[in-house]
Amino acid sequence: MFSLIYRAADALRRRSLRADHGRIGEDLAHRYLRGRGCTVVARNYRPATGHGEIDLVAWQGDRLVFVEVKTRDTAEFGEPERAVDAEKRMHLARAARDYARRAGVEWRQVRFDVVAVTLSPRRIEWRRDAFGSISREI
Repeated sequence: MFSLIYRAADALRRRSLRADHGRIGEDLAHRYLRGRGCTVVARNYRPATGHGEIDLVAWQGDRLVFVEVKTRDTAEFGEPERAVDAEKRMHLARAARDYARRAGVEWRQVRFDVVAVTLSPRRIEWRRDAFGSISREI
C-alpha cells in the first residue's frame, strides 16, 4: 500500500522538479537506503554555523551514517561521486561533528557514505565508508 503512495508521490515530485536533479536524487537515495535497512533521521542537515550541509543522516545498525548524494543526468561527464573533493569532505566532516555532538553519538560510531545517482539510465550506487579514516581525523 505504502509503495503505491510513494510511487505516486515520486511521479508528482518529478513533474514539479524536472530540472532539480539534486532533489530527485536525494529522494531516490532516501528510498534506496530505507529499502536496505537504514533509518533516515534527517535530510539536508545544516549546522548553526552554516558551514556544510549533510544530504542524509541515517542509522544502519549501531552506525550513524552521514550520506552525501551526488546526482547526474547521465554518466557522460564522469561518475557523480567524483564531485566529492577534499574541501567538500572537510565541510561534511565539520557538519557531521556538530550533528554527532548534538545527538550524543561518539565519533567512532560514525561513517561517511556516498550515494551516486545517475538518472538516465537510472543507476544508484551506494559506497559505504567512502572517505575511509581520513574523515575521522578531521
